[in-house]
Amino acid sequence: MKSILVHADDSPAASARIETGLALARQFGGHVTLLVNTPFYRFVAMDPFGGAYLAAGALAKAQAADAALGKRLETSLVGEDVPWDIVQGDGDLIMALASAAALADISIVSMTDQEAKGVDGAPLLAGDLALASRTPVLALPPRGAIADLAGPVVVGWNGSAESAAALRAAVPLLAGRAVTLVRIGTEPGRVPDTAAARYLARHGIGADLREESASGGTVEEKLEAIVQDIGATLLVMGAFGHSRLRETLFGGVTRYLLESARVPLLLAH
Repeated sequence: MKSILVHADDSPAASARIETGLALARQFGGHVTLLVNTPFYRFVAMDPFGGAYLAAGALAKAQAADAALGKRLETSLVGEDVPWDIVQGDGDLIMALASAAALADISIVSMTDQEAKGVDGAPLLAGDLALASRTPVLALPPRGAIADLAGPVVVGWNGSAESAAALRAAVPLLAGRAVTLVRIGTEPGRVPDTAAARYLARHGIGADLREESASGGTVEEKLEAIVQDIGATLLVMGAFGHSRLRETLFGGVTRYLLESARVPLLLAH
């Protein structure tokens, strides 16, 4: 992971994102790019006659605030021991991140903060970014600390293309760590968990296989319980096995965990 993209803003969660990005850069000899985004479209308003006008004063104020944020970030990063740069975006946050991640190896954002919705961007920023970008997304709990890059890892496995994409993306982060592949239910899926374990073994990564009954709780609740039982510090999973609309309307594993997980999630679609 040589190219690491971090969503930078003035929210309380930003510090953990930036420090996690720097830690990954040290571990892999990488470069950190911080994206500061001012969504231009938020300052375009409609008048009663159907016309549009730019709220120039509010836009200028927001741009000045982000420029000041960029200066503060520059000052705080001057003494760091890894290369970094800061880039500016001016569009929809998800699209700005997806564009900046085109040649990144990982994007770091925060999960939804249920106690302060809207502070960190879109309600399901991490999940929507995983859909919009080919780049894996590391989503940190909104009130958590820097990600633990050495602790045990749980991989949620259901044999789908999404879970396979997440597993491939996670390989650099799994070396030297205790890995548990978890399958909920007896159906092996399109790709069995034994094949996933063999794939990891070819990369020198050992993995325990764990099968849990599908009864007595939802998949997301079972994954959450296993993470706590193992003491895992990372959960790897495919994002949105069902459609994004279906999960918005009816809920699902991705949505639930993005709103409640206590450990970082590595997502890919």
